[in-house]
Amino acid sequence: MTATATTAADLRAALVRQLTADPDGGLTDPLWRAAAAAVPREAFVGDYFREIPGSVPTSYEPVLADDEGGLETVYSNRTLITQLDGRIRPADAHGPTAGAPSSSSTLPSLVLGMWQRLDVRSGHRVLEIGTGTGYSTALGAHRLGEENIVSVEVDPGVAERAATALKTAGYTPHLVVGDGLAGHGARAPYDRLIATCAVRTLPYPWLHQVRPGGKILVTFSGWQFGYGLALLTVTGPGEAFGRFLPGHISFMIARPHDRPPRQSPTLLPGDERATRIDPATITDWTGAWVAQLAAPSAERIGTGDQQILIDHATGSQARTRPDGHGGWTVVQRGPLRLWDRVEDAITAWQTAGSPHQERFGITITSEGQRVWLGNEHGPSWLLPL
Repeated sequence: MTATATTAADLRAALVRQLTADPDGGLTDPLWRAAAAAVPREAFVGDYFREIPGSVPTSYEPVLADDEGGLETVYSNRTLITQLDGRIRPADAHGPTAGAPSSSSTLPSLVLGMWQRLDVRSGHRVLEIGTGTGYSTALGAHRLGEENIVSVEVDPGVAERAATALKTAGYTPHLVVGDGLAGHGARAPYDRLIATCAVRTLPYPWLHQVRPGGKILVTFSGWQFGYGLALLTVTGPGEAFGRFLPGHISFMIARPHDRPPRQSPTLLPGDERATRIDPATITDWTGAWVAQLAAPSAERIGTGDQQILIDHATGSQARTRPDGHGGWTVVQRGPLRLWDRVEDAITAWQTAGSPHQERFGITITSEGQRVWLGNEHGPSWLLPL
């Protein structure tokens, strides 16, 4: 055995010990510990981008497989960015490179934690949405058997590299290049579905491909940087019921659900009044989530008490500013009074004690997808169609 292989095995074992000892949940299932100990992450993340602290716009430097310290970073519990702007790989970059992350290898604690939360059993068939580097796919194949894993990736280049890495690591699950939001009906039904991308609304094909009683684990997000991880049980074709889970989890949003290309907003005059809430509330983890529920087609721009909401569906605007007397003013225009909606939602949430997302649930029928607070009779909001 080579020195590199020995080092990788040692680092992998050390990572498993670290994740097992994590007081905030940790790697508790011995079968998933065995998978983590067996799957070589370096086969899936040879090269990656490292963020340059303080860079404006945010820039990244490439780290290649042979660079000193690279293997230690691969076995650290962190997310490693593997692609920028849907096309730039570390090997393509020559020095600092600006861009938006478009593919990554999520931190191992999150990947394994999600697999544990999915509550799989031996023999279960799983549909994975978002193959990415293939590391999560390999973990699932090791635990459940490659014949029970179907993984869909929208980016052909990412899919090709994942397929090569999986084969190198000794796994041959069924891989599909295509739109993950459509699922993969050819091999349905599935017992479980796990998504490694976020969605604005749950794709209905998933609800018809997971058998009744099966479970779906997915992160809901939107254009205001709110995130909530939900575990749903399929109750019938096109129907599901679920709760949001503890923790703070975020994923890149599925490309078809991403916001339209950003334009420099032209802020126009409108109706002014005092606000009923501190605008900074919608920068809080759950506050952003609640504001997003209230105005699901709006993008949020700004920081602190100076927030801007631009609605992509109607062109409506809302912007806040300090009023110079310890309060805040909001200016609104357009057919949607965005800030009115956000205020009402935030007030309902604060009245309930400002709880984390784990107090929220979701009910999906053919008529719509409704997120509610507390119980199905509490305050609720429809997700976009």
